[in-house]
Amino acid sequence: MDWEVELISLYLFVCKHYQAGLSNFCARMTRYADLKFSDEEVIALYLYGVIEGYRTIESIHRYANKHLKAWFPYLPRYKAFDHRMNQLHGVFEPFVHLLCDEPLSTRHAAQLIGLTDSMPIIMAQRGRRFHAKVAPEIATKNGYCATKKLYYYGVKLHVVATRLKGSLPIPVCLGLTDAGMHDRKGFEQILPALPENMLECYADKAYQLKAKAIHQEHHIILLTPVKKEKGQHFLDTADQWLSKAISQVRQPIESLFNWVNEKTGIQIASNVRSYQGLIVHVFGKLAAALFLMRQRLNFLA
Repeated sequence: MDWEVELISLYLFVCKHYQAGLSNFCARMTRYADLKFSDEEVIALYLYGVIEGYRTIESIHRYANKHLKAWFPYLPRYKAFDHRMNQLHGVFEPFVHLLCDEPLSTRHAAQLIGLTDSMPIIMAQRGRRFHAKVAPEIATKNGYCATKKLYYYGVKLHVVATRLKGSLPIPVCLGLTDAGMHDRKGFEQILPALPENMLECYADKAYQLKAKAIHQEHHIILLTPVKKEKGQHFLDTADQWLSKAISQVRQPIESLFNWVNEKTGIQIASNVRSYQGLIVHVFGKLAAALFLMRQRLNFLA
């Protein structure tokens, strides 16, 4: 796809949904606001910049000012553009949920297979986490990423996605919590919002309850690898095969996280300086990734 076509299709998609209801999430209380550079242009430009590989609002603005001025003739200076992005932070979360629902509405699956995991959003790490104070409304310094063996200051993104054969899983529910939130507790908060036709969900050992590999959770059967009992050095052969099978089924959600981070750089948020900026960073980059996924699914269809 030519970049002009991609930019136009993205802008029209943003306009369609902004005018259909997203505008309700950024009400202004001032008597006058100069909107020659429209909210739709702000959102579309940010998403396009992320898709093109730019990781910060400053680098997106620099790129647009140098290469896209003919497309955005009323592009303001960087500080004004950054201020507008923060004003629009409330738009991105419902926009992400809209992008999650759209692919599923076109696929009439009788039963959804769920995959769940969490990803750290790191604002400061190691010793610097004790001095970080950005976005105290939600960010905390007690985060730990077992995969990276890293202590960090920031937040945690919890995702439940539906397994899709031959493609990356599609997110169904997302939640943002403080960095110290246990994965199991985060899943319990998301659980009531999961679709009724999601009857199975695969997770890692952190989600296990009562040391059971297979456990009924409301209308969902939660499947996790088998944990060793106290003093047990080796799992039985049957438990080994069960753990291996469950791990293989849930592996695509790790691929989803890796793909989203590769495309958007969502995991490192060291340039964020406010709560509004954190929301833009997380949900804005998720929106860009989900728009790419939407295009990919439409192409495959």
